[in-house]
Amino acid sequence: MKAFLNKRFVKVSIAALMVAAVAFATLITVIKHRANRYTYSSTENIPECYTAIVFGAGIRNGKPSKYLKDRLDAGIRLYKAGKVQRLLLSGDNGSRNYDELKVMRDYCLAKNVKAEDLFLDFAGFDTYSTLYRAKEIFEVDKAVLVSQNYHLDRAIYIGRSLGLDSYGYAADTGYYGGYRSNMLREMLATVNAFVEVNLQRKPKFLGEQVSIKGPSNALLHY
Repeated sequence: MKAFLNKRFVKVSIAALMVAAVAFATLITVIKHRANRYTYSSTENIPECYTAIVFGAGIRNGKPSKYLKDRLDAGIRLYKAGKVQRLLLSGDNGSRNYDELKVMRDYCLAKNVKAEDLFLDFAGFDTYSTLYRAKEIFEVDKAVLVSQNYHLDRAIYIGRSLGLDSYGYAADTGYYGGYRSNMLREMLATVNAFVEVNLQRKPKFLGEQVSIKGPSNALLHY
């Protein structure tokens, strides 16, 4: 009897895992399919938006990582092409020794982006928080989301679920170290995003509003 119950438990467990795997794959496929219609790889075809949101992606020795450099360059291309008028930079500035936002801001200034057209999100600690704060704190209602293609599906899904009219601009250029592992983590992050959206999570930090159409905050903290 005990052996029978053990076999039954194993079969039920396997069946449950298979159902979960199918649900997992279906969710990711649906989100990807919906996001693809809003994703662009050229500046010519992307809709004009007042704001581009550039997501942080790590710094090395005070300089942007390749992931981040490509995102910044893509945002600057949109800006110089007249597709966007403001760049909202969101990154990790959790310590004096690690400040993505300062590096991102200085990189944009060195590329001749006007300081008054730069805005910094000091509490965009993850994709969900960045997009939630973009809408609620920076009063962004329509934006181009700038990141690598593997990340845009989730970002667009979150943005549109939060009522932010979101379009993706793929910043991919060449080879990225750790790209495959990042894609695997992204699958789990997508499932987590689904949960966050449906639970209507609020970020830990909100604060006072900084309208994207008002005075820039890019020079206030440095």
